Amino acid sequence: MHTHEPEGYDCPFCRIQRGLHNEHNRAEDVVAVTEHAFARVSPTWWPDNPGGVLVVPRVHHENLYDLPAEVGHAVWDLTQRLAVAMRASYDCDGVSTRQHNEPAGDQDVWHLHVHVLPRHHGDRLYERHPERRWVPPSARDPYAERLAAVLDLPRAFD
Repeated sequence: MHTHEPEGYDCPFCRIQRGLHNEHNRAEDVVAVTEHAFARVSPTWWPDNPGGVLVVPRVHHENLYDLPAEVGHAVWDLTQRLAVAMRASYDCDGVSTRQHNEPAGDQDVWHLHVHVLPRHHGDRLYERHPERRWVPPSARDPYAERLAAVLDLPRAFD
């Protein structure tokens, strides 16, 4: 096992599914829920890449190493749907995905998730990591609405 989550870790992705919300973890940020995965607009953005999304397995798995195949397929299927919806509903030139494992791999939340990021020519996304910032709910809402309308999937946890 390659685990790094501290004992008693209060996982934000598990909290949102239990209905425990705050400014960074809101039900309104969720744009799609499937049996094994969900997608939500991220509360942190890079300067020229607004509206990034996180695709997350519904069951807590810290990283990719021990992820069951069925869950991995569900995460990837939803990632693809998100990328297509993002390309259709955002004014972006392309989409990038990335997923991090362990501290050396730049993982900072101890629940697997895939970033789906809108890209624009010349955005220098990978050079601007230190400029990532928290964004208010009012900035996230229009992106969540656009994606949800295109995805046409449930937005609530059962």
